[in-house]
Amino acid sequence: MGWALAILAAIALGGYFGLQYALARNGPAVLDTLDRITGGKRGAHMLKRQSLGSDKAQKLVVYGPAEKGPSEKRLGEKGAQRPVLVFIHGGSWRNGDPDDYGFVARTFVREGFVVVLAGYRLGDAGKFPAMLEDTASSIAWTKANIAQYGGDPDAIFVAGHSAGAYNAVMAVLDPQWLGDAGVAGVIGLAGPYDFYPFDSDSTRAAFGDTPDPAATTQPIAFVRGDAPPMLLMTGEKDTVVKPRNSKVLAERLNAAGARAELRLFGDMDHYDILVKTASPWNDRRVVDAIRDFALPIADARHARTTTSVPVQGKTR
Repeated sequence: MGWALAILAAIALGGYFGLQYALARNGPAVLDTLDRITGGKRGAHMLKRQSLGSDKAQKLVVYGPAEKGPSEKRLGEKGAQRPVLVFIHGGSWRNGDPDDYGFVARTFVREGFVVVLAGYRLGDAGKFPAMLEDTASSIAWTKANIAQYGGDPDAIFVAGHSAGAYNAVMAVLDPQWLGDAGVAGVIGLAGPYDFYPFDSDSTRAAFGDTPDPAATTQPIAFVRGDAPPMLLMTGEKDTVVKPRNSKVLAERLNAAGARAELRLFGDMDHYDILVKTASPWNDRRVVDAIRDFALPIADARHARTTTSVPVQGKTR
């Protein structure tokens, strides 16, 4: 813990620029450590670690509350299950580890979710479409198993940041990956959805060998009216993934008859929107947007499957 405390002290002295330096050196692992030091567990406990393939990156980790209490009661039903947030990390399809994103789990377990942190093959092993195969595998595992951990298999929300947002959106929009898996909604943070022709080393490495990439690799090419609801969030100061990606995808989805909400944050860049989900930098604008998007959908889906007594959905 000594190095973590040293980083915390440096950030305290250097403020935002100290944080940016620490992130450049250690990435989300720094956020995770600082979140744990400053925010504690917040009622979140690791419930399951699951391997999904021979590559060490093919894994997921499930977090939820240790015990169910009054906060688990949804729509007046005792013991009802929590909605599920499957979160897919970023890292330019080259880096990242679900174990470094415990801060996402600690934040959203407190907000009423069971959280699944999902990994996928990286680098050469994870070239298109391998990263989507692994994302789909994580979602399918969640659908089949999450009820054991207090999650509602009919209220699964797939979320991701940056490259992870691409995985989330693409795996859900292209029907070959999930079919009728029944994802309730998708949340993309600073994601690339319309980035052909490829103009960066990371996109060329991950997608450059793909035949007809404009037609096969771009989420914008798979817009459909029956897509699940989507919340697309981005910082307007983002120079890594241009905000136009979220703007254009939201516009096309709504034009096709789907539901897409666009949230723009004028004071945030590519990394701020992720940092704002971690303590001590929690920003209720980001956290509330995700919660307020997902929970009414989960309540409505639950109400449709409850036939014993009529139930009115909550407003939040």
